[in-house]
Amino acid sequence: MSSIVVTGIGIISAIGDNAETNRNALINGVCGISNLEFCETKYAGLRPCGEIKKSTRQLKDILNAHESGVTRSSLLGLHAFMEACADANLTPAQIAATDTALIGGSTVGGMCLTDELYHDANSGEEGSEYLASYDCASVNLYLQQRYKMAGIINTINTACSSSANAVIYGARLLKHSLAKRVIVGGTDSLAKFTINGFNALHILSPEKCAPFDRDRKGLNLGEGAAFLVLEKEEDVAGKKVYAVLSGYGNSNDAYHPSSLSDAGEGPYLSMQSALQTAGLSAADISYINAHGTATENNDAVESTAMLRLFTSPPPFTSTKGNTGHTLGAAGAIEAVYSIFNLHYQEIYPALNFNNPIESTGLQPVREYKSHTIQHVMSNSFGFGGNCSSLLFSKYN
Repeated sequence: MSSIVVTGIGIISAIGDNAETNRNALINGVCGISNLEFCETKYAGLRPCGEIKKSTRQLKDILNAHESGVTRSSLLGLHAFMEACADANLTPAQIAATDTALIGGSTVGGMCLTDELYHDANSGEEGSEYLASYDCASVNLYLQQRYKMAGIINTINTACSSSANAVIYGARLLKHSLAKRVIVGGTDSLAKFTINGFNALHILSPEKCAPFDRDRKGLNLGEGAAFLVLEKEEDVAGKKVYAVLSGYGNSNDAYHPSSLSDAGEGPYLSMQSALQTAGLSAADISYINAHGTATENNDAVESTAMLRLFTSPPPFTSTKGNTGHTLGAAGAIEAVYSIFNLHYQEIYPALNFNNPIESTGLQPVREYKSHTIQHVMSNSFGFGGNCSSLLFSKYN
């Protein structure tokens, strides 16, 4: 089968509202984690987050998206979707065609407006304009309606591996000739729903997160969206190609609702499966964009899994120190960052790291540097032990 290649990318995060600004921020070690300004919560000054410094009203105006019931999650998704489609030179007719698929991941979806739904339900008899936007599929349904898309549309909700799994699903559609092009990615916005939930788990850090650091205190939540356009190599003559999606793997260690097994069984198997799909060995990997949430469990377990798989782990970092943990969007956002690594042959510095975890001794890259990179692995691990690894390779 022809290789699956990336022909378009779009992204918005706490460190930039397009691909160029995100890359420049990564190069310069910019941290987008700060006190909340647009999400009303009692934790606004207590739990820093990777917030996009644009109000929902500003996003609606920028995107000309004033439809009834549109949520912040959908607006962020629309922002990234538009950039990805333009970058891949997709025409409106191609976007709407039956052979174009849209696969997106989200954990929050329209649940970012739970408070509005509750208020509306108690203040009138007409219901809420946000009721139809409540579920996780609302983002893709909004994009489908706005662009009159007639192809396969699907939403995946596997917590923090959601958009990585959307990439895998899209690749399989291409592999089995069920679509000619797929737009894959994910979106999530900050909301009381998630801030309160993660705070109840006691895993939110009171300061900027420090992935893989011995003294890490937990994660920072973030928001954002990213989409990639995937096509078969045989269909992209003359088009710009960023990278090859060469492998992918998914596993589930079924160990605990919110923790990974101490042996790192799920992460180990997902990384191993990605290598097998790509026909590569562990020694072929040039760099890892780690899941790296800065929680006690994840960073120790992911380090253990890397030591199991790699005789000597390659350079790695977690970009969640830049953006916060964007939940269902994380896999797609970090896939874009992995493509930057390949396309520009560079590694971005890990933020806030000082001392390695004593049991593993692994240290992420701490300075920006040019580096020869052939294959990049991007890890995304979700609640319930759903673990996914993507492999991107340099396009020659």
